[in-house]
Amino acid sequence: MVRIGCSGWSYEHWRGRLYPARGTTGRWLELYAKLFDTVEVNATFYRLPQAKAVARWAEATPPGFCFAVKASRYLTHVKRLSELEAGVRRFEERLEPLRAAGKLGPFLWQLPQTFQRDDDRLARALELLPPGRHAFEFRHPSWFADDVYTLLGDQGAALVVADRAPRPPTPWVDTTDWTYLRFHRGRAREGAYGREALRRWARRIEDARGDVYAYFNNDWEGFAVENARTLIRLLSHG
Repeated sequence: MVRIGCSGWSYEHWRGRLYPARGTTGRWLELYAKLFDTVEVNATFYRLPQAKAVARWAEATPPGFCFAVKASRYLTHVKRLSELEAGVRRFEERLEPLRAAGKLGPFLWQLPQTFQRDDDRLARALELLPPGRHAFEFRHPSWFADDVYTLLGDQGAALVVADRAPRPPTPWVDTTDWTYLRFHRGRAREGAYGREALRRWARRIEDARGDVYAYFNNDWEGFAVENARTLIRLLSHG
């Protein structure tokens, strides 16, 4: 299974590209779900959603649609993976409508760039995570080490492969039997991904082990939408 989508769906600058140029935003998720079978929810990083809003997400999308959910910055940036029990419990309660609908995908844990490697803290956090798939996006270089990969693998967690130009992508290491990719910024015009770059990524995805979740975060000028659609076509037709 390969799921490809965008990091979020509610962008004013997608008017006239993905959504009608005028009108309300109430049907945007429904329209998004006509093109993609998954989305990465970034809004949950900034604030906990109300359960009623999460229930509307589930209702607005077709059967089989998948929501990857970014963990709260309170857990990753304030608490820095410590004292997680209460925060994880609240997060889980708000997301229950997605789990009940069978639409809850991986949890994304993006750590701050200043958070240096702490194996003990990571190990304790991994033991407290709720049921499901979890992916960790490390931003400080100290985390990219074999012992960290082993900790992730022992709990079935994925190491996020993150691409942000002009830096090279972070290491692609199979810590589990599925993969999570984040495309932050490409090397073509204004941060888009060119066709040849997407073709190279398509080949890597075809060779990947197990399921793949891939999300484009270069939302400006609608690049994420077009790049995601191009990658889907390349994987479908070569």
